[in-house]
Amino acid sequence: MTRTHRETPVRAIRRSAGFTLIELMITVVVLAILTMIAVPIYEHQIEESRRTQARTALLELAEREERYYATNNAYTNNPADLGYGTSGAPVAWPVTIGGGYYQIEATVPDPNLAIPSYLLTATAIGTQTADTDCQIFTVDSTGVETSYNAAGTVTTDCW
Repeated sequence: MTRTHRETPVRAIRRSAGFTLIELMITVVVLAILTMIAVPIYEHQIEESRRTQARTALLELAEREERYYATNNAYTNNPADLGYGTSGAPVAWPVTIGGGYYQIEATVPDPNLAIPSYLLTATAIGTQTADTDCQIFTVDSTGVETSYNAAGTVTTDCW
């Protein structure tokens, strides 16, 4: 009887000392399913945060154009007049913003028109071009905000 008492705890310890192959495979399958769900959601959130960065940059550029207009009674096509390229190097449109996922550009058709205007554009570049729903954002001098998908069609859910 003494032997039985000694063998029972040893067997119980050996049995609970590790995982079985089936337990490990179930864990791997669960992790794979969670990854398949989480990665696309994460990538979508990253695309949306970059969109927000582009929209914010356009609205900031519109503010700069309006400040320039208040001082000079005209809009400008020159990025340096709007505070871009202050490091000494000449800058031309388009200007890459933020993390390098969008380029912004200001277009002033004719500063001498009776009613001056501008069109500001943010265009996706690099890996952000994979976001085919919201490739281009625009804001004009009247405040109209428009977005276009990769096919050039106006989209309503980007702004």
